[in-house]
Order: sequence, then structure tokens, then C-alpha cells
Amino acid sequence: MKPARFDYLSAADIAGTVSLLAEGAKPMAGNQSLGPMLNLRLARPGHLADIALLPELRAVEETPDAVLLGAAITHAEIEDGEVPDPTFGWLRAAAANIAHRAVRNRGTIGGSLAHADPAADWPIVLTGLGVSVRLQGPEGVREMPVADFLTGPFSTALRPDELLTAVILPRPSKGARWGYWKFCRQVGEFAKASAAVLIDPNGLGLRCAVGALGCQPLLLDDPAALIEGRVSPAEALDEALPDRAPAELTLHATALTRALMQAKGEE
Repeated sequence: MKPARFDYLSAADIAGTVSLLAEGAKPMAGNQSLGPMLNLRLARPGHLADIALLPELRAVEETPDAVLLGAAITHAEIEDGEVPDPTFGWLRAAAANIAHRAVRNRGTIGGSLAHADPAADWPIVLTGLGVSVRLQGPEGVREMPVADFLTGPFSTALRPDELLTAVILPRPSKGARWGYWKFCRQVGEFAKASAAVLIDPNGLGLRCAVGALGCQPLLLDDPAALIEGRVSPAEALDEALPDRAPAELTLHATALTRALMQAKGEE
């Protein structure tokens, strides 16, 4: 298959791109998800706005509390350490396990979040790390946590005339610990189950997230109970996801168990 006809557009800056979006254009950056959808004609936008090289989306800013990465930073640039990683290498490790190198060379962190595939790496990892996103549209700039930005499978809080411009990565404290585990049948596939655990009582707090659920990542309500062993992963998921099949819950409980072990230094 080949794409349906479309007009290729580009603007010099974010403001110009937002104007194109307001007229019905769809943004395109790494094109690792949109490209196949175009070829299969699952997506048929009349206009595409290329944002991959916008300077504002390639910017990196550091503050004492956070690192801001432009939305067009690629997975490979994170993997290779070409941009700052405030998480002691956790981001680099996650990026290195996304699909294959050819995809990582082109795919972008902002594009992955905006696409919101439930089985992708960045939605679960960034939810687990308490990351926020910056959005810009005709009405100005707004920020929100990734956990609120992701609203469902392939669904976000992004308005049609808004652009995801940056991710804001808070700095964990020096004693923070992290675990991230995903189950794939073979290297390069999307996850069948995934989980992320952050233990940072002196900084970002405690977070346990479960992904690849066919919807947005699930943040468990009582991470302390899991981390302290008062509740098992299976019990926590039985309560949080009562309508799921037992076999599915078992796979996700395994992912959560492995992520907990990593964060506790038991694996």
C-alpha cells in the first residue's frame, strides 16, 4: 500500500506550525508510527506539517530541579547520552530497548507520547517517573503530568490545534531506586505486559505503574503497600483490575514483581 495523496507542509517555528494545525494539518516528526498508518491508509490526513527539525523542539534545558527535552529528541539521542539524563541512566536504558536501532534513529520521545500506543515504552516509563509534558496552541502554553495527558488507547489530552513541544523530567534524589520490566515475545516487539517502580521517599515519592493494558498506564493507589510487601502484585492488580482475565493479570503481576525486585536491588 501507499499513502493517499497529501500536501507536505513545514513552518519555521512552533507558532507557524500551530497555525497549520489550526487549519487541519497533522504533525509529523520521526514518522515511525504515522508512516505505516499512512501506507496502510489507516490515516488519511490531507496535510502533513513536518516538525522534526524545528529548533524549539530540538532544545534541551537544565534547571536544578528538572531537565526539559524538546519533543523531537530521538530515542537514539537519549540512548547514546547525547542529551542529559537526570535519572542516573534509567532513561538511557529504556531508550536502548525500544524496537530496533533503525526505529530509534528516527522515532522521537514526543511522537511516542502523542501517539499513545498502550504497549509503547515511553508512556509507562514517563508515567512511572512522574514526568510532565508541555503543550502549545493558539491559547498559549500549558503543562500537565504524563499520567493526565494519556487518556486512553491512542488517545491524549492534546487538542487538534496543539503541539506537544517538550517533556519535563524531574530529578530524583540521589538515593532513588528504579525498576522497569517488560515482557516481549521477541526483541523489538511491543510489550505484552510492562511495569515501572520508583522508590524515592526523599524526592519524587513512591510510584508503581503498570502498562500494556490496552489503555493508558495504571498508577496503583497504594505503592507503599506493594513496596513494603504488605500486598502482593497479584492482590494489587486483582483489586485495581477486577474485570481482567486471570491469565492477563498473571502476566502483568509478573512484570510488576520483576520491576519491584529491580527497584529493591533484589535482581
